[in-house]
Amino acid sequence: MGKPMHAYLIVGNNTASKIQKVQELAKGLGAKIWEFPLIKISDTRELKSLTSLKVDCPTAIYIDNIDQATEETLNAFLKNLEEPQDNLYYILTANSLATVLPTITSRCQIIKTIYNLQFTINNENTSKFLKMSVGEKLAYCDQVKSREEAKTLTGKIIWELHFNLMNSAGDIGKIAKNLEIASLTLNNLKANGNVSLQLTNLAISFV
Repeated sequence: MGKPMHAYLIVGNNTASKIQKVQELAKGLGAKIWEFPLIKISDTRELKSLTSLKVDCPTAIYIDNIDQATEETLNAFLKNLEEPQDNLYYILTANSLATVLPTITSRCQIIKTIYNLQFTINNENTSKFLKMSVGEKLAYCDQVKSREEAKTLTGKIIWELHFNLMNSAGDIGKIAKNLEIASLTLNNLKANGNVSLQLTNLAISFV
């Protein structure tokens, strides 16, 4: 049997389903669960300090809603995923894969659970959004009412732009600028910025 992964990302917005999967995963690893909040950069520093200590028995650090953390926090957290102890595992959860940095997801085994979304944004719609006029973008964004919907939309736009950038699909300078705008929008949404205002700024700022 192969060596288990050290980082897992459980995705879905059904809380009960995610909790059940966390418990099943920890049991399968033979690890006790240690829940740790990760929102601010100071949380990452505290976690790094704690995990620098020797862990004698299998331990799963459970971080709920990793997609709520700021980009600065997630970038600092990457070092924890890259240099884990043998007995240390990370179990992360997120409502949507699109709202988690690709650098985080690439280091995790993705486990999808039950979704219960009333508002679904697919990749085809994301591609269409990028080609819309400013007026069309504003009308589209006006349909998005909740913070979770806004984060899902912005996250998928970021993924689409990342893909276009890596594949040189279009004007690289323009794509990079739009990626910067979308990333800032997502960070502001995570920081409880006004949903309507953030999406309006996104729509009118895209080049």
